[in-house]
Amino acid sequence: MAPRRTLVTGCNGQLGRAVRALAEERGVAKDFDFCDIDTFDMSDPDSYSKYDWSLYGTVINCGAYTAVDRAETPEGRAIAWKANATGPALLARTCVAHGITLVHVSSDYVFDGTVEVHTEDEPLSPLSVYGQTKAAGDIAVAGCPRHYIMRSSWVIGEGRNFVKTMRALSDRVADPEDGLEQITVVDDQLGRLTFTRDMAEAIFHVLGTHAPYGTYDCTGSGAVKSWADIARAVFEAANGNGENVVPVSTADYYANASDPIAPRPVHSALDLSKLEAAGFHMPDWEEELGEYLDAISSKGSI
Repeated sequence: MAPRRTLVTGCNGQLGRAVRALAEERGVAKDFDFCDIDTFDMSDPDSYSKYDWSLYGTVINCGAYTAVDRAETPEGRAIAWKANATGPALLARTCVAHGITLVHVSSDYVFDGTVEVHTEDEPLSPLSVYGQTKAAGDIAVAGCPRHYIMRSSWVIGEGRNFVKTMRALSDRVADPEDGLEQITVVDDQLGRLTFTRDMAEAIFHVLGTHAPYGTYDCTGSGAVKSWADIARAVFEAANGNGENVVPVSTADYYANASDPIAPRPVHSALDLSKLEAAGFHMPDWEEELGEYLDAISSKGSI
């Protein structure tokens, strides 16, 4: 009897690409199917007839709407609720009906950030529309008996992200003909980066070791820093121009914004002890940042 297959949703996003790359590296991609919203809209009940769900033992949901500020607009709010709440709820219901294990990705935005380090059992208290929709998705997925909710923060992987943006800005500041002399980055939001390769490894670990079902905080380990600290580290590694990163408060940074701005949690650090007790240690994000920047330098992009 053939082993039951694994379906990965949101395969074109940062985490979805990392999961596919790891499956290929480990030689198990032949047992995986990959889809994104263009072929499977998990928020549409009619889309579920496309699959023979009896073939699947696991679904890894990497799909989400992550435009945090756009979610504060009328149009974005509807899309965010559809993608982050309705979709996971329908997916969870399907997994319950077919005895499928569901892996779902959560966010630090489900918390208000008043606690310095968040544990898995902290009550949900989202500040923003995006955070509310992610919290609703978590609640729906938790109704699936066989579930893993992997809670991340500040995700970095293949595609557009903060680190790549900072690297490009560092190059501009280093270019005397560009005219950009410095940048401002907020210094009153604190957390750790999560590299998608590490998160994919953690997902494969909990699945492969049959760790107890439930929620696991899953971010890089190491020191808790601000966005300005991270930007300064990227600038310094890229061109030795970290002094050109000017720290600023969140309020000042968005003072002149004309579009809606979502409230952010001040503290985004997550407690990693539960994942470590399950036998997986997330690498230090600062070490991973160095390797990531080296990869960008050698490949030109990642």
